[in-house]
Amino acid sequence: MKFLEDKFRDVLGNNEPVFWVGTPNFWIWTSFGVPILFFGLIWGIFDINFIILWLSNDALRSDYYFVPLMIFHSFPCWGSILYMIWLVLSHNNVVYTFTDKRIIIRSGLIGIDYQIIDYDKIYFMQVNINPLEKLFDVGSILFNIGIVANNSVMPKRFCGIENPCEVLRRIKEISLDSNTDLNHPNTNRPENNTN
Repeated sequence: MKFLEDKFRDVLGNNEPVFWVGTPNFWIWTSFGVPILFFGLIWGIFDINFIILWLSNDALRSDYYFVPLMIFHSFPCWGSILYMIWLVLSHNNVVYTFTDKRIIIRSGLIGIDYQIIDYDKIYFMQVNINPLEKLFDVGSILFNIGIVANNSVMPKRFCGIENPCEVLRRIKEISLDSNTDLNHPNTNRPENNTN
């Protein structure tokens, strides 16, 4: 766990405690690319038929514009394969954590990205466990951070983590404490609280 905590050293504040660190399940993480890969391979099968037709016809083979056209036209095929490769290679860089101040999602392949979500920006949280996640005994936590400029909801997620209900319970406790401290600083609290 210390190794994973070190991956957040660049964005953590002084004395900011890390309460949990986790990574997505490899099979769940890469499963996001399967529908895209399936579509791309079907597209590629159709393109192979065009390429075979081009290679077998002498009259068409002299049309050299066909090669750049097919490279462009077959983008769904080779693009889906590249996306799947990106998912496999980027898995080791995807790490999730939460502290007493915020939730942090680390991702990326060559360059590392950090998505930081302050607790006061989260509108609601929920656990999702789809059938594939249930098979691997993992789940996902969805964080809705509200509406952005183009009127779309911007959810963030911890994808394919172990014990998602326990992690969500701990995040809710920390979030409640953080929001209470933000909205009711200690200097404004009465010494004797009747409640």
